[in-house]
Amino acid sequence: MGAGQSIEVRAAGGDRAAFTALVTATKADLYRFIRRYVGDEAEAHDVLQEAYASAWLAMRRYDPARPFDVWLRSIALNKCRDWSRRRAVRRVVRGVMGLEAPEATAVGDDAPMPEARLDDQRRAKNLQRALSDLPNTLKEPLLLAALEGRSHAEIASLLRITPKAVETRIARARKKLAEVLAQATGEEGLTLP
Repeated sequence: MGAGQSIEVRAAGGDRAAFTALVTATKADLYRFIRRYVGDEAEAHDVLQEAYASAWLAMRRYDPARPFDVWLRSIALNKCRDWSRRRAVRRVVRGVMGLEAPEATAVGDDAPMPEARLDDQRRAKNLQRALSDLPNTLKEPLLLAALEGRSHAEIASLLRITPKAVETRIARARKKLAEVLAQATGEEGLTLP
């Protein structure tokens, strides 16, 4: 393996140090995406580990002509979908409505919080709950666009749908979130990213 090869090509050739460097470079962004998808910090860490383990096992099949982050994101997205399916099975087996995710904005400090901060936390909790309840077909394009800053063309390629379908699904997701949040908070005209 030549020194002039890209880090992705070296990783695809089995270079663990190159793969570790790719993990280091992508971990924070990928975790944020997964965290928003699954809604639970501990579960997100588990899904992240599964995604990287799968990426390592599939690395030899990686096509360097394709952007690495898109390839990795598709693996993570599949792991998130697997997590959703497992969650649905647990709901049926246990007879519960769902796994309650801890608040994304939990604070370790027991000091009293200003009223504005409490309102922000309530809004964040409502948003996280509403995001978790969205169907995957709406949640995935919204998260990829709003949190990842991906273009409709990139999202379409990743999800294997048309850019117009991406646009429609994002609009529907925003509308649904706005409705749910308005109902939860009693506020009208909420704007979403």
